[in-house]
Amino acid sequence: MINMLSAEKLKDISRERQVTVEKLANHLVRAGFDQKKAVSAVKNWKKGLFKPMPGAEDIRRLASVLSVEVNDLTDWHSSCKYAPVSAQKARLVTQLISGRSVQDAMDVLKFTRKRAASIIDKVLKSAVADADEQQADVDNLYVSCARIDDAGIRIGTKRWIPKDRGRAHSIQKKACHIHITVTQI
Repeated sequence: MINMLSAEKLKDISRERQVTVEKLANHLVRAGFDQKKAVSAVKNWKKGLFKPMPGAEDIRRLASVLSVEVNDLTDWHSSCKYAPVSAQKARLVTQLISGRSVQDAMDVLKFTRKRAASIIDKVLKSAVADADEQQADVDNLYVSCARIDDAGIRIGTKRWIPKDRGRAHSIQKKACHIHITVTQI
């Protein structure tokens, strides 16, 4: 569970309030973070490149400069590494929930008859719980990004199936990484 800065929200709010990159960077200057590095960091964050990774204090300072709530600049991300289902099968389920409200997505997952649905439901509930912990309005959350990455062959599944003329072929059970991001409307 990660509380992340949303690049789109930062870009839109700073354009709407007409706040320059330099003004944002002035409020980020701290020990070990001079003016030049701060300007570079804000430009990267607006592009969606999180190098350096913005901390909670950085997000709080950006929100105070833009005079918005911290939750108006953040997304909540949760993931499951090496889930025991193939990426192709899990993508079928994530396509159903991407872009929906959280309650609607949970209802869809509840009645989806795929094995990946229960794993994705747990990851979604984890992201919602993290947002609730940060005092976000849970009723106004939606699934902004549901991504599945291939993780290769599952660890510990080296099995063989006998074939003709004494040969053996491996049984390859696949795994995937599930990433879900929820955003407040």
